[in-house]
Amino acid sequence: MKIIIKNRSDQPIYEQIEEQIKSQILDGRIGEEEQLPSIRQLAKDLKISVITTTRVYNDLAEDGFIISVAGKGYFVAPRNNELLRERMLFEMEEGFEKAVANGHNAGLTNEEIIAALRKYMEG
Repeated sequence: MKIIIKNRSDQPIYEQIEEQIKSQILDGRIGEEEQLPSIRQLAKDLKISVITTTRVYNDLAEDGFIISVAGKGYFVAPRNNELLRERMLFEMEEGFEKAVANGHNAGLTNEEIIAALRKYMEG
């Protein structure tokens, strides 16, 4: 598992870590049922607070990406493709909402926003 923290990012450290772990799980770089580093080990490896890594793992567990096995640690949850699909659809819709608002704030019409999305998808 490879995590890169950008100290100059406006995004909180815990969100950076969560997004990178989610991405690695979704694209298969971290396999289903694979064990993750312990909370303390991840904190040590990243040189961050145990409180931060605890929050990351709690959030990932709440979102269904990982599970905690008492006495053994954290593991990538078995894939529930429908749940993951719904979660990704929700995140995509949030992105669309922001993009459309930004487009409207920039004075673009709906057609111009759609054209920009099509161009992005082709690019």
